[in-house]
Amino acid sequence: MKISYKNEEHIFDIKERNGVPYLSFPILEKTGLVRHGFSTRLGGVSQGVWASMNISTTRGDHPQAVEENKRRIALAIGVDEGKMAFSSQTHTTNVAVVAEENLGESFPETDGMITNVPGICLVTFYADCVPLYFVDTVRKAIGLSHSGWRGTVHKMANVTVRKMQEVFGSNPADLIAAVGPSICQDCYEVDIDVIRQFQENYIRKDWESLYYRKENGKFQLNLWRANELNLLESGIKKENMAVTNVCTCCNPEVMFSHRVMGTDRGNLSAFLALKEK
Repeated sequence: MKISYKNEEHIFDIKERNGVPYLSFPILEKTGLVRHGFSTRLGGVSQGVWASMNISTTRGDHPQAVEENKRRIALAIGVDEGKMAFSSQTHTTNVAVVAEENLGESFPETDGMITNVPGICLVTFYADCVPLYFVDTVRKAIGLSHSGWRGTVHKMANVTVRKMQEVFGSNPADLIAAVGPSICQDCYEVDIDVIRQFQENYIRKDWESLYYRKENGKFQLNLWRANELNLLESGIKKENMAVTNVCTCCNPEVMFSHRVMGTDRGNLSAFLALKEK
């Protein structure tokens, strides 16, 4: 599997088991507390526009293929397919607390989940939007959130951290965070209406690093930088975070991308679970 990177920084490891590749963050791996990964579009059994690794049930894929893909990716990452909880994302900043009784559940109008129950695997879905991983190394809790431009401008990262503080007593200084594969600034053109919302929610000195205006009147928006700023604002230390250098839109052979494929596609998935003792 060949991936194009935006820079040479070592953010990800490419792992594979039984023919199923996925991306892993060394910064999360080093905690020793979690099993995690980010799927590619390779290694599954889906056909057509969903080919081949899609576990989303909202794209029109065949249920039998989705179930087999779920089994394969769970085995590859080392999580229990029967202990997954799913987000049903609508670009909110709603964050659910996941308990044992929620196994197999899909949380409606929810873009983030947190838990401190070992074995529960949080699963969120992507095709250009930003995955956010959180691991509390002291309280032994995790969070996983989906942050498109709407979630980013309303600071989903900060909301998730606050929820972990409220529910688990997390100290942001103890959190390890990662920003997963998503659309890069070079690929993400937006209108002035979007930029105005970022101007309202981010201080002026950060605008230059968040976007630039083109001759056609459109703007190129940097969701990676925006989410990095959100993580820093939430109290997470710079040395405790990793920000992606993999763009989903730049890698359509191995990633699903809404900008490239439109609505006729599968979804990528992020996985995060506390290890069971």
